Formats: sequence, C-alpha cells, structure tokens
Amino acid sequence: MQISDLPYPDPGVPDARSGPRFLLWLGRGQLGGQLKSLCWGMLHFTGVAALPYAVGLGVDAVVDRKPNGLLLVGVLLLVTGVAISVGDAMLHRTAVTNWITAAARVQQLLARKTAELGSALTRRVAAGEVVAVSTGDVEKIGWFVEAVSRFLAAVFSVVLVCVGLLFYAPELGVVVAIGVPVIALASLPLLPRATQRADIQREKAGKATELASDTVAGLRVLRGIGGEELFLGRYREASQEVRKAAVRSARMWALISAIQVVLPGALMITVVWYGATLVSDGRIAVGELVAAFSAVATLLYQLRHFQEIAMAYSFSRPSAQRAARVLSLTRTDAAAERPARTDPVTAPAAGGDLYDPRTGLLAPAGRFTAVVCGDPDLAGRLAERLGGHPMDGDPATDAGSEAGAGSEAGTGSGADAPDPAGAPSVLLGGVALDELELDTARSLVLVQDKDPVLLSGTLRELFDVPASGAVEAAAALGAAQCADVLDALLQSAPDGVEDPMDARITERGRSLSGGQRQRLALARSLVTDPEVLVLDEPTSAVDSHTEARIADGIAALRAGRTTVVLASSPLLLDRADRVVLIDGGAVAAVGTHRELLRCEPRYRAVVTRETDEEQRLGGLELTELAEALTEIEESA
Repeated sequence: MQISDLPYPDPGVPDARSGPRFLLWLGRGQLGGQLKSLCWGMLHFTGVAALPYAVGLGVDAVVDRKPNGLLLVGVLLLVTGVAISVGDAMLHRTAVTNWITAAARVQQLLARKTAELGSALTRRVAAGEVVAVSTGDVEKIGWFVEAVSRFLAAVFSVVLVCVGLLFYAPELGVVVAIGVPVIALASLPLLPRATQRADIQREKAGKATELASDTVAGLRVLRGIGGEELFLGRYREASQEVRKAAVRSARMWALISAIQVVLPGALMITVVWYGATLVSDGRIAVGELVAAFSAVATLLYQLRHFQEIAMAYSFSRPSAQRAARVLSLTRTDAAAERPARTDPVTAPAAGGDLYDPRTGLLAPAGRFTAVVCGDPDLAGRLAERLGGHPMDGDPATDAGSEAGAGSEAGTGSGADAPDPAGAPSVLLGGVALDELELDTARSLVLVQDKDPVLLSGTLRELFDVPASGAVEAAAALGAAQCADVLDALLQSAPDGVEDPMDARITERGRSLSGGQRQRLALARSLVTDPEVLVLDEPTSAVDSHTEARIADGIAALRAGRTTVVLASSPLLLDRADRVVLIDGGAVAAVGTHRELLRCEPRYRAVVTRETDEEQRLGGLELTELAEALTEIEESA
C-alpha cells in the first residue's frame, strides 16, 4: 500500500479484543511494507556497523605500512557510505509510509464506526474521548507501527556488532557482549511507571478537551447567565492539572533517556580502559582497540531505537486499547451476541408496520402516530430503538417487555404483532431492523433526536442528503415554517448573495436561535422522505403558534407515509391519527388525543402537567370541555 493509494477501498475487520491484538492485526495488514522497511533498515544499520571495522583495518594498514590495505579500506568506506545513505533514505521513506498508512487505516475504521453508531456513540464514550482517539491516539498507534521495522533492523545490527567483535577482538568483544544487553534492559523496570504517568496525562488531557468543547458549545448561554468566568476558571484548573501530569511524565522519560546515555558512556570508558591495558600488554593491536571503541560509539545510535520502541509501545498500547474499545461497539447489544449471518436479510416490502416488541408500540404504515412518555430520557432511548440501533439502557425491562407486548394487542391494535420473545429488535414489516445492512436500515427509518446538529456550510449543502427526491427543499422548508430563518440567513449573508440557499450556516448553527436550528433540522429530515420518520420533540424550542403550523405541515407533507413523533405538546398530539401512551416502559393506552385526554388520567397528567390534586378537582371540568369541543367540531 502506497500513500497515493489511500484511502483503503476496505480497511478490513479489526481484531478489537484488546489493544495488543489490535496492534498485531495492524502489523499483519502491513507485512509487505514492514518487510521493505526492515530490508532497507538492515542495509543502513549494516553499513553503520561496518564502519568501526573499516576504521580499525585502516589504522592497522597505517601502522603496518600497507598501502594496498589502505586502498582497500578506502573502497570499503565508500561502499559503506553508499549503503548508509541509500539505506537511511529508503528506510525513512518506507517507515513513514507505514506510519501514514497505519494511521489512515485506523482513521477509516473509526470513521466507519462513528457513521455506524451515529449519535449513540457519545452515549457510551465521552465526546472528549472520541476526539482524543481520533487525533492523538491515531498518531501514537502509527508511531509504533512505524518504529517496529527500525527496531528490528537495529537489533540485527547490534547482534552483528557484538558477534563481529567476538571474532575480531575476543577480549573486548566479551565485555561489549555483556554490557549491551544490560544497557538495553536497564530501562525496563521504569517503563510501567512511565506508562502509568503517560496514561494519567492523557486522561486529564481528554477531560480538559471535553470541558473545552462543552464550554465553547455553551459559550452563548454562559455569557447570558454570567457563567463564562466560572467555566473558564474550571478550564484553567484542568489545564494546570494536564501541565503537572505532563511534567511528571516527562521527568520519568527524562530519567529513562539519562540511563540510555550514562550506561553506554560507562561501557565506552570500560572498553577504552580495558583495551588500553590490553594494547600495553601487547595482547591486541591498536587497530583492534580503535575498532572496538568505534563499535561501542556507533552502538549508541542503534540503542536509541531500543528506547524509541519502548516509548512507542508504552504510548501506543493504551491508545490502541481505547481505539479497540470504540471499534468493538456494535449497533445493538443483541447484534453483538447474535451469530453472524452468511446470507443477507432481505429488506421488507414497502408499507409495513413499525413494531417494538419491548414496549408493544405499533406504528401502522402510512399513519401519523404520536407517542407520549412521561420520562424524556426514556423517549430519547425509544427513538434510538425505533431506528434499529438501541444502546445501553433500553426503555423497557424484561417485565415491561412482556407487559408491553400485550398492551396494544389487548386493545386490538397489535393483535397480529409478532411474538416479542423471538424478535428482540424493532420490526418493520416483520423484519428486524438490526439484522439489515446499515445503509438499508437507515434508508428505511430516519431518526431525528431532540438535539440535531447542523454542520457548517451553505443551506444548499445542508439539504444535499440522500433522499427519495419526492420532497423538494422548498416544500420541506415551508412545512417546517422556516421563512423567517431564510430571511435571517439572507440578512447575515455577504453582499452579492441573493438566494438564501447560498447563505452560509456557521459551525453547529450557532448564529441561529434554538428554534431556528430545530426547524432547519426538521426540514432536512422531511427532505429525505424516508419510509418511516421518527421525530423526538421536533418543536420543543418554538412558540405555540409556529408549533401548530408545523404540526399541520408535517401531517400534510407526510400524508400516506409512516411518521412517529415523540412529544407531549397538545398541538402536535391533536394532529396525530393515533396517540400511544408509554408508561413504565410499556404501552398503557391507545387512542386519539381527545379520547385519552377524556378517559386516561395518566395521559392527562403528562400532557397537562397536572398534579394528583389538580387531576381530582379538575378532571370533570376537562372532560366536559373535551365533550363540548367534540360537539362543536361535529356540528361544524
């Protein structure tokens, strides 16, 4: 794999069982690149290892007055120099290629997993953790993959030098052969503590990043309530904690580096002292002493790669562990436990009902269904579940599932629904959504959560999403009541921009109000025109008059299409064809808004925000009022 061939057509299926296994999987995927780098590294380091012997032969030739020997040494030095230069250049090229391709593979894997999990990713992993894994951790993983081939080549050259000295100058070779392993292994006891301090630094840095992201995202609100300085102070404290952790980590690595300098220096002094004694005794020649000294001096270069691989692994192992944790997440817990299917699941035919066996919720095809939940968090989890990718904390327990399976069936609405015991996933037309291919499932069911994100760019780019083509952007904007949003975008656009579709939206739409962002996101969802559209509180940030018009617009634009809205606003509920009350994780009642308001106290308590006492005193009046409204409608 060359850099010009990136990105990978398919990054593969990673072994995400642990950090070391993930690193091993990356290495196996780059065997060709690693072998190339290893070969060039061996050429380079062999040239470096040959220099001391060439120098020793040259000294012996001068002492023995052998011109031919000196000429031979000159040729040997020339060949060695070429080998060092070419080997170093190609080693750097191939090693950096391995780094970039490994980092690119990890980036692609993380991007694919992020797209697969969507907004549910940050419910399992903190946002700061995701940012850290996608940036710093990817570089550390690539660093280790790149350093492996250099380290193996350095090991080869160190062994070559030691073996060569044993034959060339046995007395000094024994000293070097004993001293080099001691130097190489001396820092190993310090590595666990250095790794621990590096992990602490990285953890604190991730928290500081998350705090900074939250502060920037809420800066507009913080300024409004006067809390800007408070959060800035918290960030200063967090950044100081990161600085202190970085200093403690740097001290440990500085100690390891010092050991890698002191011990080789001590070995050189020992070799010179012992070698000088041997020369004075006439046991070795001067050239052999020079060769041994030069060999030990050049070993400092190779031994630096021992420290580098130790640092690279210490930093990359926790990084790989965090990446593996993200990559091991699945769309659903059930999908992780279910054995892999060899045959693809056929997409359901158009016009199927949406059914959730856990809660007993049934959304008939082609109808506008509203769902009322007393718990907003439960509503958000239910929306994710209806999209086919529930995460931890499903809205119903096992007991609630059994109750929910019969709740709507007892009313007659869900009598033909499948048995929940055999279908833990949400079903569309009788097919489990979490068994479908991800692209297929998302083309069938679109979920818009209560906090949709608007990416920066023009309004035209915002609406450039996969869609059926049946709904134009103008129709969707009209249904979502975005006329004032278009005017605001046009007023803030630079001179020369006449079409509001060419006006730019700032990052996350921060230049717009919450209601304006919510309506643009709703229009974007309406443009896609999926078979099933699930909306979680789509009008929570707009006023009541606009909300009523939006409810009419959704009902008109989605006529004949399956729409599920999780809300508690009477204006939305009154436009729905049917309303389902979820209580205790299961369907508790089904009917129209006015029927449930008249007959179901639990529904009335959620929709009207009544207390128990208010329900007792005002229940009769509300019933009479609902009956009067019904008579007025019938007479009209």
